[in-house]
Amino acid sequence: MKFLQTMLITLGLFGLFGSDAKSQIATGATVPDFSLQDQNGQTFKLSSALAKGPVVVYFYPKDDTPGCTKEACSFRDSFSEFQDAGVQVVGISSDDVASHKKFAEKYKLPFTLLSDTKGDVRKLFGVPKTMMIPGRVTYVLDSKGKVVHQFNSMNQATQHVEEAMEAIKKLKA
Repeated sequence: MKFLQTMLITLGLFGLFGSDAKSQIATGATVPDFSLQDQNGQTFKLSSALAKGPVVVYFYPKDDTPGCTKEACSFRDSFSEFQDAGVQVVGISSDDVASHKKFAEKYKLPFTLLSDTKGDVRKLFGVPKTMMIPGRVTYVLDSKGKVVHQFNSMNQATQHVEEAMEAIKKLKA
C-alpha cells in the first residue's frame, strides 16, 4: 500500500483517490469559525451555535444515499438525547440548500443541515476523501470550539451517533 501511495503522490494522483489525514483537525484543536447556509436558506455561524453549548458537526458524502440516510436517521432517532444534553447537531455536505431541504423533509430530520457546495469548510476541517468520495467524519466540539472527540468511518455510518453520544457523556461528566 505504501508503494502505491508513493506512486500516486509521484504522479500527482493521490488527491483523486484519497487524501492524507495529516491536515485533518485533531482532537484538542480549536475549530475556526465558519458560516454556511442551512436547509432553510438561513445563515448558520458556528460561533453563535457554540455560544449556546457543545456542537456535534458531522460531515457526510451526499444527501439521500444509503449510508448517509442511515447516519442522518440515526442522529434523528437520538436527537432528543442530544437536546437533553444541550448539544446541537449539524450535518454538512456539498449538496445545495434545496437538496438539504428535500432530504430533511423526506426523513423528518430535526437538526441543521449545512450546504458546503464549494467544500471550503470540509477543507478547513481537513476531512479526508476515500476513493474520490467525500469523507464521513464526526467532530464533537465543546462550547469553546475545542474538538473533544472525532470519529472517521465511511462504512460505520450509525456508529457516528454512538461515538458522539459517548463523547458528550464524558464531556458532561
